[in-house]
Amino acid sequence: QKMSELVNPSVEIPNSEGHELRTNDLNSQPVIEQKNENEDDDNENDDDDNDGVENTAADGSNGAKKKNKKKKKKSTKKKLNATPTKLPLSRLLNGFTDYYVKYGQTDPPTRPVAELFPNGGFPLGEIQPHGKTKYPDPLSRFARLSEEEKRETERLLHNDLYEKVRHACEVHRQVRHYAQSFIKPGIKLIDMCEQLEECNRRLVKENGLQAGIAFPTGCSLNHVAAHYSPNSGDNTVLQYGDVMKVDFGTQIEGRIIDCAWTVAFDPTFDPLLQAVKEATYAGIAVCGIDVQLREVGEVVQEVMESHEIEISGKVYPIKCCRNLNGHSIGPYQIHGGNSVPIIRGSDTTRMEEGEFYAIETFGSTGRGYVVEDMECSHYMKTFNAPHVPLKMASSKKLLAHINKTFGTLAFCRRWLDREDGGSFTTNGLAGKQTNYMPALKNLCDVGLVGAYPPLVDVQGSYVAQYEHTLLLRPTCKEVLSKGDDY
Repeated sequence: QKMSELVNPSVEIPNSEGHELRTNDLNSQPVIEQKNENEDDDNENDDDDNDGVENTAADGSNGAKKKNKKKKKKSTKKKLNATPTKLPLSRLLNGFTDYYVKYGQTDPPTRPVAELFPNGGFPLGEIQPHGKTKYPDPLSRFARLSEEEKRETERLLHNDLYEKVRHACEVHRQVRHYAQSFIKPGIKLIDMCEQLEECNRRLVKENGLQAGIAFPTGCSLNHVAAHYSPNSGDNTVLQYGDVMKVDFGTQIEGRIIDCAWTVAFDPTFDPLLQAVKEATYAGIAVCGIDVQLREVGEVVQEVMESHEIEISGKVYPIKCCRNLNGHSIGPYQIHGGNSVPIIRGSDTTRMEEGEFYAIETFGSTGRGYVVEDMECSHYMKTFNAPHVPLKMASSKKLLAHINKTFGTLAFCRRWLDREDGGSFTTNGLAGKQTNYMPALKNLCDVGLVGAYPPLVDVQGSYVAQYEHTLLLRPTCKEVLSKGDDY
């Protein structure tokens, strides 16, 4: 099934004020009440319209002609509210990578997103109706509520929560669109991650635990499905024939946006990418208040495994990675209490109003089962970790750094190697950690920190991933991270 068959683009749903919401408000533009940076240059150029033409000398003494030597000033930046023009460099992406210039963003993007929307009103995600469960619960409060009561519930919710997550989503969209303009064969993965993360910090206006990167940039290649990010000294280079999952997040006041797509340049892999994208969209369409988690897995598996791919003359079925899941998201907690399966299962847990979910699917040409392997880069402090007495002074020092810099958000070794230790706002240029591996291992051994090594399928296979974050609002479902790219 195509996404266009799953979602009726003409669906209109009342919002909290009783007005009609479009299914996609991403094309709405804010009013930018500021002077166009190029207005002065344009005016000067208008004054110099006759520059470079031959004029008769004013004194007329010899009738000689002389040229006006004055040169026009050239603007090096795009005009505010300009028209996007750049296409993405990898396959199966839509839209323009510089779409953000219509909001007054520079290209490359440098302005914090909050400055583009000074009065709030960040773009909405894609609005969809709630999926309908096949297993209705007559005792469900949601089933008993009238539409008027649901709208009243929405009015009573904190509107600033919606603004925070939409703000974080717009940051994610602008950062990933920019990344789609420079990710190409030949780039070092460590350079790619650092360029993407620096843009993320600028646009979210990094502010320690209040706003910043939600977790390290994943750039897992080929048979590696997830949790790979290059450590310092890793010189891996992206190749034309690679299939790379780019997975990164933003957070504002702990509200995490988790969103991923797959980069490929060889059209051979189009069927794999298309299968996973359609499976993700199918899973999203099913989600809704009172829907059982097993219902999402059923639909994802049905769509995913209806596809196959031919590589070098051999046909491979596309399988769901059966031990990878989507997940609910809590404040400062990337993996909340619920796991969303991508295969048929028996979990009858129901989705509830107000929950955030990351719906992600993984399709593989291999066995469809992942195991931990390779050098670890991802770490995260255990949520609600108990107090554990530490004997090593270096462990105490590193734990204190983790607490103030990352809290319970995921981090990577590459960030500990930075001069700011992962946050300039928090540490200035005095945050770099040195010789920290024994202390980090100790923290993992006692259960205060979790290590999350790369997850891999069989060597020689290819895995693709697509992911979006959604919010189950009282009146509708908002796919917060949806963009015109995917």
